[in-house]
Amino acid sequence: MTLPQPGTLHDRLLHRAGTVLVIREPVAPPRPAPGQPGSGTDYVQATPEVFVALLAPAPGEPADAWRVMAFNGHVDLGTGIRTALAQIVAEELDVPLARLDMVLGHTGAAPNQGPTIASASIQISAVPLRRAAAQAREHLLGLAVQAWGVPRDALQVRDGIVQADDGRTQDYGTLIGIAHTRLALAAPDVTVPLKPVADYRLVGRGAPRVDIPAKATGELSFVHDVRVPGMRHGRVVRPPHPGRDGGTFIGRCLIDVDRSAVAHLPGRVDVVVQGDFVGVVADREEQAIAAMRALRVRWHPVPPAPVLDDVAAAIVAQPARERVLVDERDDDAAEQPAAIRLQRRYVWPYQMHASIGPSCAVAQYDDGRLTVWTGTQNPHMLRTDLDRLLHLGEGNIDIVRLEAAGCYGRNCADDVCADAALLAQAVGAPVRVQLTREQEHQWEPKGTGQVMDVTATADAAGALLSYDFAVRYPSNDAPLLALLLTGQVSGEPRTLEMGDRTAVPPYGYASQRIVCHDMAPLVRASWLRGVSALPNSFAHDSMIDELAHAASADPVAFRLRHLRDARAIALLEATAAHAGWRAGQPGSRGESGPDGLLRGRGVAYARYVHSRFPGFGAAWAAWVIDLTVDPVSGQIVVERIVVGQDTGMMVNPDGVRHQIHGNVVQTLSRALLERVGFDAGGVTSREWGTYPILGFKAVPPIEVLLMPRQDEPPMGAGESASVPGPAAIANALFDATGVRFHEAPFTPDAVRRTLQGAKAPAMPAFE
Repeated sequence: MTLPQPGTLHDRLLHRAGTVLVIREPVAPPRPAPGQPGSGTDYVQATPEVFVALLAPAPGEPADAWRVMAFNGHVDLGTGIRTALAQIVAEELDVPLARLDMVLGHTGAAPNQGPTIASASIQISAVPLRRAAAQAREHLLGLAVQAWGVPRDALQVRDGIVQADDGRTQDYGTLIGIAHTRLALAAPDVTVPLKPVADYRLVGRGAPRVDIPAKATGELSFVHDVRVPGMRHGRVVRPPHPGRDGGTFIGRCLIDVDRSAVAHLPGRVDVVVQGDFVGVVADREEQAIAAMRALRVRWHPVPPAPVLDDVAAAIVAQPARERVLVDERDDDAAEQPAAIRLQRRYVWPYQMHASIGPSCAVAQYDDGRLTVWTGTQNPHMLRTDLDRLLHLGEGNIDIVRLEAAGCYGRNCADDVCADAALLAQAVGAPVRVQLTREQEHQWEPKGTGQVMDVTATADAAGALLSYDFAVRYPSNDAPLLALLLTGQVSGEPRTLEMGDRTAVPPYGYASQRIVCHDMAPLVRASWLRGVSALPNSFAHDSMIDELAHAASADPVAFRLRHLRDARAIALLEATAAHAGWRAGQPGSRGESGPDGLLRGRGVAYARYVHSRFPGFGAAWAAWVIDLTVDPVSGQIVVERIVVGQDTGMMVNPDGVRHQIHGNVVQTLSRALLERVGFDAGGVTSREWGTYPILGFKAVPPIEVLLMPRQDEPPMGAGESASVPGPAAIANALFDATGVRFHEAPFTPDAVRRTLQGAKAPAMPAFE
């Protein structure tokens, strides 16, 4: 098996003749802002970071064998950014895509650009890559100017071949020659001549995913398939508090391990114990599994987990610190009589990343150096955390990033790397660790539950007056399990400030007060697609729908009346038109049709605003959804979805469509089905029976409308289309049933309970 060797590649580029490099001298990465996730480190690598490399043919290669490599610190989580980033570089260099290789995420080769989060890969981290490509192009054109004695404007380049007005041509490889040239990446405030958008031939057009051929032919793509000579297999035994990583008992639960219980098993079984970390290593995977099951481990009793039968009650009862985000009072609006006053509580459940493939990693420890093959989305942060665990020095740790099961947030991909590293160091051999389905479900950091309390008012004419919004979001730090279990990190709960994503509504309320109640986690939690923005938007766009109904206004017209963003207005108008929205034509509103079903249509709009408040926006998105409800069973069937999105410049429109489809499918699953179960021990959702996800048969027709904005900057598309989804579904449910739904997921049981509660007679109030 041929494994990637990013460190070797990087070192060769730095000394290779016939190479043009665009580099950046490394500096320590910025420390995470207070209250934000991230690993602070002062480590600075000894060699330059390479962004773009152009390579002339090596001795013995054909004269036209020149090629290009580009490097980005982010990774492809199945979103297609490997293809989109390649398009950006190939466009700016004016080379065919086939000549370019993208290298993503490897710490030994790619620049440290932080974790792959917040839909920021194209929006932010692609910018220096594009500028690096433009610098390299201008350098090569400068070589042609010197060689031919012609002015720069007498040259043009196409497909890597420079041509002068007099007809002379040379390809990039010939221009590079045998020289080794290093160009310093221009500072952000230095102007770099970028290619005009009007001249684009690759960016803005669909391109086949560059990762698909290798997957189709069975080449090494996934970390699960890594095999290393001498590799052994490991499994871990977790303590009896699944899904919990906060409390004085963390790292202090183990009583003893009976190693004799596995002494008779085949496979040279080794047992590794460090604090509460317990693992086994054997020669074959099935032997490791047998040892994991046979090992007898005694644990101290642990305190009961928080009672989460009522998520809202548990979160509201949690101590919190109020953080005011917006306090804008309008005295004139305050004096106007509020003909409409609505007060609502919206509730979002704990959910899983639910990666279909359990997390896996391979680690090799040799003579003080550690190499880890991993599916992490945070390679450089993981390197820092592994140094905290093993104290090797970050310069002695290489993270080789391969693809893994999708996550769109933090699953156990980093945890399993630490497991493999500990076991490899202990037994002195490469070790592959794959979690069980039960371990993945129970221990992955959950997408946290969330509570949004909203009070909104409007006048008799439907003009919006005031909006009071308070969100409660229980943190999402989730240190590496191995750091906690070995006692190197305290189990003291950590509080982050992450509830403020899209906390401000997009509609024009005259007065607003927006507050975030920051609190420690109740269970192990981390970011999940849309972070707090998706639940916050669920509240915002459910409330605006209720206000429209109270004002006897059409939901689309009411939103358009109160939106303040011209691009939002244009998007919502276009999406409604594409969906064939008919103003003033409500759905069933509780009256079943001849087939016994209720039918409804819902709309919602949001722009994903991410990062620390006030943050910055990614793409604009709007949904129109049609569904039916069986009032007897509570079953919801989604019949059609129209999603409009304004992503600014689309590097690969096909890739954006794929992203939107992925957003829609996952959001439907989260809104209709997904909720983590808990008991006194912790997480009880251990397999797909207790945590169902949407099946292929339930995926409806999805129509995507992309706004033509190629003259605008590219915006993040990885999460944006998910954000309006839950509100659109809830609004369609109201249109079908005549009853409002304020708590997700909208399972058949929840629908039946809500409809039955709406029909029940009001109980008298007693003092």
